[in-house]
Amino acid sequence: MTPGQGENLKRLLSPRSIACIGGADAAFAIRCCMEAGFNGPVWGVNPRRDTLGGQPCFPSVAALPDSPDAVFLAIPAAACIETVVALRDKKAGGVVCFTAGFGELGESGKASERQMIAAAGDMALVGPNCSGLLNFVKSAPLWPFHHRGTQVDKGIALITQSGMLGNTLTLNQRSLEFSYVISSGNQAMLGIEDYLEALVQDPAVTAIGLYIESLGDIPRFADAAVDCLKRGIPIVVQKAGSSEIGSRLTITHTGSLSGADELYQALFDRLDIIRVTSPVMMLETLKFLTISGAPQGTRVAAFTCSGGDATMVADAGERCGLTFPQPTNAVARDLERRLPDIATVSNPLDYTTPLWGDEQKLPGVLRSMLSDGYDAALMVQDFPPPDLATDNMEYLADTRSFISVTSQAGIPAAVASCLPENLDKAARDMMIAGGVAPLQGVHDALRAVSYAACYGSSRAQLLSLAQERELAMPKVTGMGDGVEVLDEWQGKKRLEAAGIPVPPGELTNAKLAAATAARIGFPVAVKMVSAGLPHKTEMGAIKTDLHAPDEVSAAVAEIRQSVYDRAPQATTDVFLIERMITAPVAEILLGVRHDAKFGQALVLASGGTLVELVRDSVTLLLPADRFAVSHALSSLKISPLLDGYRGQLKCDRTMLVERILQFADFAQMHRNELVELDINPLMIGPEDVVAVDVLLSICRNATS
Repeated sequence: MTPGQGENLKRLLSPRSIACIGGADAAFAIRCCMEAGFNGPVWGVNPRRDTLGGQPCFPSVAALPDSPDAVFLAIPAAACIETVVALRDKKAGGVVCFTAGFGELGESGKASERQMIAAAGDMALVGPNCSGLLNFVKSAPLWPFHHRGTQVDKGIALITQSGMLGNTLTLNQRSLEFSYVISSGNQAMLGIEDYLEALVQDPAVTAIGLYIESLGDIPRFADAAVDCLKRGIPIVVQKAGSSEIGSRLTITHTGSLSGADELYQALFDRLDIIRVTSPVMMLETLKFLTISGAPQGTRVAAFTCSGGDATMVADAGERCGLTFPQPTNAVARDLERRLPDIATVSNPLDYTTPLWGDEQKLPGVLRSMLSDGYDAALMVQDFPPPDLATDNMEYLADTRSFISVTSQAGIPAAVASCLPENLDKAARDMMIAGGVAPLQGVHDALRAVSYAACYGSSRAQLLSLAQERELAMPKVTGMGDGVEVLDEWQGKKRLEAAGIPVPPGELTNAKLAAATAARIGFPVAVKMVSAGLPHKTEMGAIKTDLHAPDEVSAAVAEIRQSVYDRAPQATTDVFLIERMITAPVAEILLGVRHDAKFGQALVLASGGTLVELVRDSVTLLLPADRFAVSHALSSLKISPLLDGYRGQLKCDRTMLVERILQFADFAQMHRNELVELDINPLMIGPEDVVAVDVLLSICRNATS
């Protein structure tokens, strides 16, 4: 996005005048703007009409009385380019191109798309092939479909690569208010990152929801997301689809563990972006964050008027990472005094029906429970529909008590219904007015609270480390053509030169292998060295735990025959004899791969021969710091082994983190040539690590 396009995007998002060009779709957009109460002129452009959507219509763009800030374009694709040229000459601000028939059709469409971008110049172009742009801040809904929304001062911004999903989400009956809904379409000119940059600067935006299939400019997206993090604007994303992203060669285990989805997840984790799996979860999470705020931890106090609801909340909450600390002794005694005899003191608390609707006694129970200190509070209530109950006095009384007490406690709070439809609009409005989120569906509610809590606690940690941790992403440098796989000896020598320990060993041939092993000291491992043997175990190219010269000689013969049978072109007379590393604390995989969009990705995983079967891994984008590496290690299933599981030896975690950072620094130093680097296993001892097997591929024609 050029500076001129950036300024015109601001005009598009804050228009003083609008032009809609086309027929029925343009007329619909005009009527939407008028019904919404847009405060400015709205003109039609159509050579065959005098009016369009009930507003003045002009035969051409040139005939418009003034330069429009925002344009809705819905004409055949063949006429789009000349119309865009006319709009540029008229000095229009931005164009929302509803018209399809461009890049989505293949190469010919992409060529037309490039022509239109060139024709647009510094105008801001949304789409093409998009549903439009709903602007509820300025009452400018440039959209050709029925939607729901009213003018707001502040609200959630939604950017979606699925136009109809954007329309669907506006139709929700969950009391969410949107400030903007942007259908990005083909993203020929403006991408997700461009909209994010603009929206983070807009005081009307309280949170941002994203529905994406892929991102174009990762570093710019990261910069905008960091700005959102600092300003306290949460981002909730649903990442859909799969795409082939930039991997030149995947011969290492690292490549199989860090595909496109893992890289996106690493990006979201780095930037404290909440990832959800459904539109419903996006709406409920955004609702809780914007109405109640983000909890600073996972400690929740839950209240129900049903033992079944209490059990359901406890079970579902624990599964999504929430905790329900039990009342302290002092609080338990106070609750016993306040609760009916049939009640049991616990968290979640079933306060029982004798207190239902009692605004004299229930607040004392709630206040007593919350005096222990919690990060969030939840009440479960299902309201009968208005056509069934003439009043909801008891339900509303409990809600009022909950709103009052949680407001005094100063913690994020929500009322959740078991069934999504069992919170009517009047009840939702009451809760929102009291700063309590009405969450619809208890399982979705608990997940939303969990997501929000992870965001709140992570954001606090990231901001406290802001001086040490670089969250933004470096610009990805290109790599030349051609990949060369180094043999294990070459890879290990490079790592050893960088200070990463490797086993004591020597290169030799078959004739001298036994003598070399005796000199190194038993037990030893024997491996055939060849760039054509990336995975030695599968080729039978390695023998371990050899204790005598005759065992070494026999192993060499077996290896040679096995490799020749499976991969004769990879057979050599070069063998690596290494002293065995015995009784490690744990084995991990440590790998780095280069990706054309994301740059370098660091993978940590449970190591050894079962690495791809177990798939216990985590991916970090480089550069990474101690906090990120330490957190990644703790997330692995083998993490307890590092601390001496069941009385076994433990490792020095500080040492291990430093070695991993040393490995990452090596990768960063060689980022212009390093395609993939894989240590599997990295054997972890009590005091140091050893890179037992190394696979390194580099770009032969690396750029400087």
